[in-house]
Amino acid sequence: MNAVGNVLAATGPIYLLILAGFLCVRLRVFDATQVRVLGRFATLVALPALLLRALASRPLGEVLSPRFLVAYAAGSLAALALGFVWARRVRREGVTKAAIMGMGMSGSNSAFVGYPIASQLLGPTAGVALALVMLVENLLMIPLALSVADSGGGSGSVLRRLAGLAHAMVRNPLVVAIAVGITVSALDLPVPAVLHQTINIVAGSASPLALFAIGGTLVGLKPGGMLADVAAITLGKLVLHPLMVLLAVTLLPPGDGELAKAALVYACVPMMSVYAVLAQKYQLEGLCAAALLAAMTLSFLTINLWLAWL
Repeated sequence: MNAVGNVLAATGPIYLLILAGFLCVRLRVFDATQVRVLGRFATLVALPALLLRALASRPLGEVLSPRFLVAYAAGSLAALALGFVWARRVRREGVTKAAIMGMGMSGSNSAFVGYPIASQLLGPTAGVALALVMLVENLLMIPLALSVADSGGGSGSVLRRLAGLAHAMVRNPLVVAIAVGITVSALDLPVPAVLHQTINIVAGSASPLALFAIGGTLVGLKPGGMLADVAAITLGKLVLHPLMVLLAVTLLPPGDGELAKAALVYACVPMMSVYAVLAQKYQLEGLCAAALLAAMTLSFLTINLWLAWL
């Protein structure tokens, strides 16, 4: 019972903050535009500060774990591939929709849901694992899924699409923060006390602001006649993805047991909050928004079950 209580203590505040955001928008204390501003600040300012703090404050040997990267990437790729094949062979969907469904099953909301849970359970290891997970997500999973989705629509040459993805990643504040943090760690550069404290303050705002914003964005989302696809994406994300990552870290243990636990924590959370935004280009935002709502709702049960087992 004590272990279950610890898990609920770690996950309860996450869902209470999401509920607070939902109620504030539902009761019109905030409107949707204001909530998007909070989410944008969390994504572009607070989260990069969090990643920079996690990486720059530790030796490079503790920050880079190739085995963790390989294991988490292998588990995520397996979930993406299985989701894609299921959508193509069983549901008879086109390449574009199958790729977007697979992306929903294999890309976690690691920063805004995974990190707050992992930080309470695993301490400083959570920040390092977050940076490694985001490398996999931003440099491999999202570009790969979107490239496959684009190939289904025949939109532009492969080289043009890859160049566009590379340009977007170079301008991504999260990728920049990871690069700067690894550089500071590798060169053992001193961080002035004033700058260090400023980064700490900004980084501390990332989780509460992001969770509040997620709750606000859930207002008005409706499944709307897509039950089979929504159920598949939701179960793929909350059950298949963590299973594949668990198998991968079992076969390729990262060495640090805490990192292995972190991999499962990040894999068992719902899909990224920008899932529906990424799908707008393919006119699939309704399906993805409905799947996000279903996953956020069901994840309170599944996350607690995974963590209690862990």
